[in-house]
Amino acid sequence: MTTADRRRKPIVRVRGLHKYYGDEHIIRGVDLDIRPGEVFALAGPSGTGKSTFLRCLNFLLPFSAGTVEIAGITVGARESLDERSRQIRQIRLRAAMVFQDFNLFPHLTILDNVIRAAIAVRKVPEAQATARGETLLDNAGLYARRFDYPGRLSSGEQQQVAIARSLCMEPDVILFDDPTSALDPGLAGELAATMKRLSQEGIAMLIVSNVPALIRSVADWVIFMDGGVWQEITPPQLIFSSPKKERTRRFFEHIMLKNEGAEGRGRR
Repeated sequence: MTTADRRRKPIVRVRGLHKYYGDEHIIRGVDLDIRPGEVFALAGPSGTGKSTFLRCLNFLLPFSAGTVEIAGITVGARESLDERSRQIRQIRLRAAMVFQDFNLFPHLTILDNVIRAAIAVRKVPEAQATARGETLLDNAGLYARRFDYPGRLSSGEQQQVAIARSLCMEPDVILFDDPTSALDPGLAGELAATMKRLSQEGIAMLIVSNVPALIRSVADWVIFMDGGVWQEITPPQLIFSSPKKERTRRFFEHIMLKNEGAEGRGRR
């Protein structure tokens, strides 16, 4: 990101976000600004709150305190249920999520999976949504498969459908939950290329991932999350070469060794 890019108004602004599960304090008062076209990677140990934070941003989970603002629409933890519901509906028109297991409807064709939310939520006319959905599938190399069902696709193809479904909503922000977990190692490069293209188109992204190759290739900033807080926020080249904290260094050394082993097994 250039200095000019950093001066743009954030499309995502989080302030003082907390999340409790009973007495367990999962997320402890974090702040975050993401500007259009920026890509943040959120890394850290399992169970530290990464996916929980992502779900709070898309309101799949209620947060306990703080505010989330996306595309100028702000939701606070203490607002009335009616007001929160109205604002959440508006935010979901601007922020899409690509789930770890893709969440495609098995009884719908690929094209129907892509266009259904745009028709139902954004109230896009079916002919217009279909034209856009077919263009998105064509861009993903799946136009000829548009009348197939998800069960006939590979995991990489299913992910491309999930991304096309998100793009059909014309979002300002896309949230990715561990996007390489269901992919063969060779497909991660294709995913990275897609993410770079989306960033160039001005779409902001937050990616939960502990995969060094993906982080290095697409992220402008890396957040290391541990104990429910941001331990470091830094460009990817620094998080790997010269992290500020010993805990960060040990974690990234561990995941680099782990992923090198996985890549080696994938090449056999």
